[in-house]
Amino acid sequence: MKQITFGVIFLLGLLQVSCDKDNNDHYEAPPKVKVTVFQSAGDSATIITQINNFRALIGDPVNNAPGATAGRREVNWDGVPPNLTNNDLFPADFFNLTDPAGANGRKRGLVYTAASLPLRLDSTSFAQIDASYADEFIPFSQKKLIISVNSNVSEVEFKVAGTNTSAFVKGFGIIFSDVDDVNSTFLECFSGNTSLGVVKAPVKKAGAAFSFLGLFFPDAQVTKVRIIAGNAKLATGVKDLSDGGTKDLVAYDDFFYSEPIALQ
Repeated sequence: MKQITFGVIFLLGLLQVSCDKDNNDHYEAPPKVKVTVFQSAGDSATIITQINNFRALIGDPVNNAPGATAGRREVNWDGVPPNLTNNDLFPADFFNLTDPAGANGRKRGLVYTAASLPLRLDSTSFAQIDASYADEFIPFSQKKLIISVNSNVSEVEFKVAGTNTSAFVKGFGIIFSDVDDVNSTFLECFSGNTSLGVVKAPVKKAGAAFSFLGLFFPDAQVTKVRIIAGNAKLATGVKDLSDGGTKDLVAYDDFFYSEPIALQ
């Protein structure tokens, strides 16, 4: 891993890179924000190395119950019940259940913002929206993917797991499916209302579906992550670039993030 100092479009930033190859044009940041970027594109066997590197940085173990102050959380969507799948009913707070008597597996400190609703969790690669999507969007962990229905933009915030207490994380990672355009898909992290910068996801490799992007901020508290998945929403009749369309349509799968810690 090496640290690179360079000029960007808007401001000067510092970048620490841990990726398959250096990609300086993938980072735009305000001054003095330091981020470690993990990125990889390819099939599941290819990207797992960078995923595991990111997991190691944000912390072990994977926490499955409230009360942790270190380690990490992961979300893979696949255990969500059928009544919340293949429709636009996925709850914003599904993975931050606050009922003390509720299942610990739903107490992961992750909440979508209201602007992200409605959300669609889908086990058909969104073929019910448009039949052409059946071969476009491949799940990383079988068999569900998620999108924001009315927009290509969604946002997540963090809570102390199982509570309504606002929290921050130090790192957040995501697996995108079917990124075709280098300028279509990215993460923007925030500390309160302050943007910590924009990082673009790598384009998928030929014959493989996945793009992994993980960001770690050693000196900042991430309270919100904005996910820009492609440059258009999925809709009936809208075709992906790789299917003769004019838009890069992107879905996403697993999340990885450090244990949410209460804001002071």
